[in-house]
Amino acid sequence: MPEPPFVAIDHFQMAMPPGGEDTARKFYCGVLGMAELPKPDELAKSGGAWFSSGSVQIHVGSEPDFHPARKAHPALRCSDYDALIAVLRSAGVNVIEDARIPGVTRCHIFDPFGNRIELVAM
Repeated sequence: MPEPPFVAIDHFQMAMPPGGEDTARKFYCGVLGMAELPKPDELAKSGGAWFSSGSVQIHVGSEPDFHPARKAHPALRCSDYDALIAVLRSAGVNVIEDARIPGVTRCHIFDPFGNRIELVAM
């Protein structure tokens, strides 16, 4: 293969319990500062919500037998890590610093549904 088969992540899917759309909006838009994207009509029927920030997209879908992803997680590079961490802490989000990778400033947070998200400083 002369070219790598993948060049970017288009989006990643997180799960939530049914009816969690407003909670998702409050967290992903209100706390993380993402913008909500309109879902295509056919997909909107199944609930959930889509969010974006720059080229990053997070799709949060309703799952009837929901269990949070406590280990599997996306890792997001942050343009202003320190400012975001300050916003998260002021919103009452538990920020778990992780210095186990030398030279990498990062932490873990959990969305309101218990899904793990890693934040990495640029």
